[in-house]
Amino acid sequence: MKRISLCLLLTSFVITPFVQASNTESASLDHAQVTYVQATQSQNGSWCFNTQVHHNDQGWKHYADAWQVLDLQGNVLGERKLLHPHDNEQPFTRSLCNVQIKPDLQKVVIRAKCNDHGWGDKTVTVNLLSETGKGFKVTRNNK
Repeated sequence: MKRISLCLLLTSFVITPFVQASNTESASLDHAQVTYVQATQSQNGSWCFNTQVHHNDQGWKHYADAWQVLDLQGNVLGERKLLHPHDNEQPFTRSLCNVQIKPDLQKVVIRAKCNDHGWGDKTVTVNLLSETGKGFKVTRNNK
């Protein structure tokens, strides 16, 4: 019994730093983070995404420079380029409209990137069939 307890104790010391490092990295504002999405379906069936991004913009050398709408397989459905730093506007919201999404697609993922670290791992998955969820709100066109 003592041998098993000692093994469990040693295992927790070895594993814990990796878990903490992973959580710290994903929460770092050095990586672009999607914090909220408002998805609105237009009369023509296309979608508009108002996406809030949070990042530690530091001028032209390091800033959030894009965000994307993806299906669950990782196919890009739309991309919004961000053409300048937002040092004094954090978090900030930008829109991308006329995104064509097949009617049978139920969920999309919104992710952001910066010009230094690439794609961040804090994304928002939007359930297009739900009105609200963790980090999103949806307004559907009811024709």
